[in-house]
Amino acid sequence: MPMLELPSATLAWDARGDGPAVVLLPSGAHARSDYDALRDLLPGSVRTIALDWPAHGDSPPAPGPASAMSFADVAEQAVVRLAPEGAVVVGNSIGGFAAARLALRRPDLVRGLVLIDSGGFLARGPQVRAFCALMGRPRFLRRIYPAFSARYMRSRADADRAARERAIATTRDPAGLAAVAGLWASFSSPEHDLRAQAGAIAAPTLVLWGRRDPVIPVKVGRWLADAIPRAQLAELDTGHVPYTSDPEAVAAQLVPFLDAVLAAEAGAA
Repeated sequence: MPMLELPSATLAWDARGDGPAVVLLPSGAHARSDYDALRDLLPGSVRTIALDWPAHGDSPPAPGPASAMSFADVAEQAVVRLAPEGAVVVGNSIGGFAAARLALRRPDLVRGLVLIDSGGFLARGPQVRAFCALMGRPRFLRRIYPAFSARYMRSRADADRAARERAIATTRDPAGLAAVAGLWASFSSPEHDLRAQAGAIAAPTLVLWGRRDPVIPVKVGRWLADAIPRAQLAELDTGHVPYTSDPEAVAAQLVPFLDAVLAAEAGAA
């Protein structure tokens, strides 16, 4: 298993296929292996690159505290190293925030953007801020996470159940628990709010959203697809992690999007 040494973290990662890069960024508490079923459905003519966040999966903890912004920094550093020519960047939840922020900060690195039940675009009302503050407390997070993950996963497939077990295991590990709590504590910060910048995203964008997501509801996905110029929206009958619940439905949207992005680039060359 290769390890990637970056300025701010060391990451476990792996690649499949050969061709234009597709970088896969998972949700918080989750691992790169959550994407396995989806990767099996993607053409071998693209190179899929999946990574584990710090203190997640096979990655060691980062030296500094975890936050949404530090994870976005790690994602940017990873894409610079692994896909310097640019990539289609796919992100779920915190991965979506990191992907969107990368598209805003380094549009040269994002050939296409896929936001799956993405963070960074939810209004921060009092209830949201209070819940994020509670989830930022490690003891509370550890206690509630089994029930919370059952609610947001809406598990219906073996891949869902395996992903949920891995996420719970992350919150049982002291380093993983600290990292996930750090993420939640940062979600109410102004730096995690990209709503005012959504219209500046220039990359071709596909927005995928689970209609049964109770954490970031589908109305956020609909708003986001309207806010990003020329974005496409597809709603799926899933919870917060569609690519474990219904990888076929995700692939049915993602493969044509990849084809269109790559064909447009070839035509412009």
